[in-house]
Amino acid sequence: MKEVSYSVAEKFSKFPAGRVPEDGKYNGERFRNEVLIPLIEKNDIVHIFLDGTRGYGSSFLEESFGGLVRYFGPKAQDILSKVHIKTKSLAYRSEIKSYIDDALKKEALKMIVEKDGDA
Repeated sequence: MKEVSYSVAEKFSKFPAGRVPEDGKYNGERFRNEVLIPLIEKNDIVHIFLDGTRGYGSSFLEESFGGLVRYFGPKAQDILSKVHIKTKSLAYRSEIKSYIDDALKKEALKMIVEKDGDA
C-alpha cells in the first residue's frame, strides 16, 4: 500500500487563500488540481497536514475538498476514503467534512435528476 504525507505549509504555501486563480496564486482550485488530485491518483492513502499556515478561508477549503467531489463525481465517496486530514484544529476538520458532505448530497441529487431525466 502506497502512502504519502503532504504538508500544505511546507510544500504549497503558508498563505493559502481564495477559490480560483483570480483570488491569488495559492488558491483552492490550484491546490485541488495540482496537488490533491495527482496525490490521490498515485497513492492508496494521502495524509494532508494542514497545520503551519496562517489559516484557511472557507473558499479555499470548499474548493479544495468539496471540489474533489465535483471532480470525481460518482466515484468520490471511494476516492475520499483515501484522504486523511491531519490538523490540531477540530474546526478545520469539521468545516472540511461539511463541505464534502454538502458536495456529496448535491452529487447524489444530480445523479437522481439525471436518472429521472432518462426515464
